[in-house]
Amino acid sequence: MKILAFVDMHGDLSALIELKKKAKKADIIVCAGDLTIFENDIDYFLLELNSIGKPVLMIHGNHESLADLKNLCEPLENLTFIHKKLHKFQDFIFVGYGGGGFSITDPAFENFFNKNKSQLNENVVLVTHAPPYGTKLDKLDSEYYGNKSIMKFIKRFQPRVAVGGHFHENSGAVQEIGKTLAINPGPDGMIIEV
Repeated sequence: MKILAFVDMHGDLSALIELKKKAKKADIIVCAGDLTIFENDIDYFLLELNSIGKPVLMIHGNHESLADLKNLCEPLENLTFIHKKLHKFQDFIFVGYGGGGFSITDPAFENFFNKNKSQLNENVVLVTHAPPYGTKLDKLDSEYYGNKSIMKFIKRFQPRVAVGGHFHENSGAVQEIGKTLAINPGPDGMIIEV
């Protein structure tokens, strides 16, 4: 399966054009949040993603509200809002957890994954807006600013892929964490074959 993941587009039309080109080679598209700048033109961007004609899994970042993005995705046939959900596609389970990007730990995320741990298998794709702590995805200068709860999930469940962003400086960063490929795919998107 080919996953086209992207994050932090922030209303960039050239990134949208590039993403649509790459989408031709993908089976499924994953947005890890911050599609827009504080929801400006959000309807337009969602309609453009829907028009690609492939399944698009969405979470909110810190530039979209949970309620708004959830409600706007509902009537669009190809878009699925997966915050705090486990979404099955082919043989994979996509675990979505949106928002944030600023906290070092997230007890609500830990409660969510503890409640759902029995449903997780070796074919998990984790989609969060915040990156895991202590990686190439969250290092700015010589400090780490990612989320330790996300790293805890990765170490415990070893998803095949962990998609996160939030820190634009680390766009394109890739790091292996055990069996997990952690990526910040950036606004233009990155295709991952699993």
